Amino acid sequence: MNNNASRTAPVSIVLTPGDVDLATLRRVHAGGVQLALDPSARTGLLAAQATVRKIVESGDVVYGINTGFGKLAQTIIPAERLAELQRNLVLSHSAGTGEPLAAGVVRLVLATKAVSLARGHSGVRPEIVDALIGLCNAGLLPRIPSKGSVGASGDLAPLAHLACVLIGEGEVTTPQGEVIGGADALRLIGMTPFVLGPKEGLALLNGTQVSTALALAGLFGAEDVFAAGLMAGALSLEAIQGSIKPFDARIHAARGQPGQIAVAGAVRALLDGSEIVPSHADCGRVQDPYSIRCVPQVMGACLDNLAHAARVLRTEANAASDNPLVFDNGDVISGGNFHAEPVAFAADIIALSISEIGAISERRMALLLDSGLSGLPPFLVRDGGVNSGFMIAQVTAAALASENKSLAHPASVDSLPTSANQEDHVSMATFAGRRLADMVENTAVVVGIEAMAAAQGIELKRGPKSSPLVEAEFAAIRERVPFIDQDIFFAPTIEAMRTWARQDSWPEAVRSILPSHA
Repeated sequence: MNNNASRTAPVSIVLTPGDVDLATLRRVHAGGVQLALDPSARTGLLAAQATVRKIVESGDVVYGINTGFGKLAQTIIPAERLAELQRNLVLSHSAGTGEPLAAGVVRLVLATKAVSLARGHSGVRPEIVDALIGLCNAGLLPRIPSKGSVGASGDLAPLAHLACVLIGEGEVTTPQGEVIGGADALRLIGMTPFVLGPKEGLALLNGTQVSTALALAGLFGAEDVFAAGLMAGALSLEAIQGSIKPFDARIHAARGQPGQIAVAGAVRALLDGSEIVPSHADCGRVQDPYSIRCVPQVMGACLDNLAHAARVLRTEANAASDNPLVFDNGDVISGGNFHAEPVAFAADIIALSISEIGAISERRMALLLDSGLSGLPPFLVRDGGVNSGFMIAQVTAAALASENKSLAHPASVDSLPTSANQEDHVSMATFAGRRLADMVENTAVVVGIEAMAAAQGIELKRGPKSSPLVEAEFAAIRERVPFIDQDIFFAPTIEAMRTWARQDSWPEAVRSILPSHA
């Protein structure tokens, strides 16, 4: 009983603005955490709030504090209408559409928006940050439509739906799946709806937190399928009795690409102790097809892409990205940190990696089915003809790998002007991040099918055992799907292997090279 309690007890995490790492963000995305703000952040929050108050009291005109917004920036708003201005801003910008964002993404939005505001450059009161953290801790997740942001001037529409909750509007999903109003959600965490002060509404709406959260979720999913792809590749190598020589450390050191070196090392570790590898040392095989031989080169390049994207997204998750920004000396400077081009580029290279992980996996899966190349029975079934074996499972893999090629088209190269050409170049980062979820699931299916096929191939040739790590994964696969000696209803086995590919419990040799685990 105590062990179960320890597994389900929430993990306490202190958010230090500017210093939140990827491992923390991954845990927020997964859920089961209780967040707290580093107490030292309150000093900066209060100082920036005091600067905004001083500007209002002095009558100075500063964009975002006592002016209209965007193309209406030249319109001066009298002090007695500033609260109305902020409320109207939130309501008018709540123009999103589409299905609500997934729970893990919303948790990331809440956490990163709290971190961004707590950098002390936004001019909001600490209680607003407390509210964001309180909603996250209570599992009261604002219903944020997934579509309607171009990723410039911030994720305006989706963040407005978040801000609506703070003013007692909008909708929230409870941990029990019930949909309640914003005011009711605030009441559950002991708060009442905010009357937003100068700049507070704008600070909540500006920023890249939605596109960043979507891209982070895509990164974490990409890491899952990357790890599964390495394991599936090791299984396939053993199934076809491929050569281990292309993984020799000297080859990869001679090139010097860090991801390639890391992947080759991980595969060597996975196969360490294999009895299959030495059993065919004199088989005469000179070179395997590229999908086997070039795993370090292809997957290593994917890993380098993911590592670069991870660095960008970690920085962005800690960034002050609203506008204008308040500084220690009282300056309030209007700029463009809300433009999400870094996030768009990061999401695009994650998409390329996800697509290639699936593409090379599908080719290995096709190799396993080709008896002329693999030495295994056609379509991995002994009684062929009467049984089709893995024939159509490979078709499914091919369909999804092809779909990912279309989804991998860069989103960042597109732009449509908005706000009467005031916002004349936009990033499309929100879509860039949003499409990653579909790509991850597609690749999870592809890699899962490969791993299932490789396990089938190993069993069809069963003789010497593979390494302890590969044998342990083989056993885990067999817990999910059986050896197929005659045709079965295939869809449930594919779904079981999709969930296998989305797990997070890979051998340390693989986990240690992933950006959010390193």
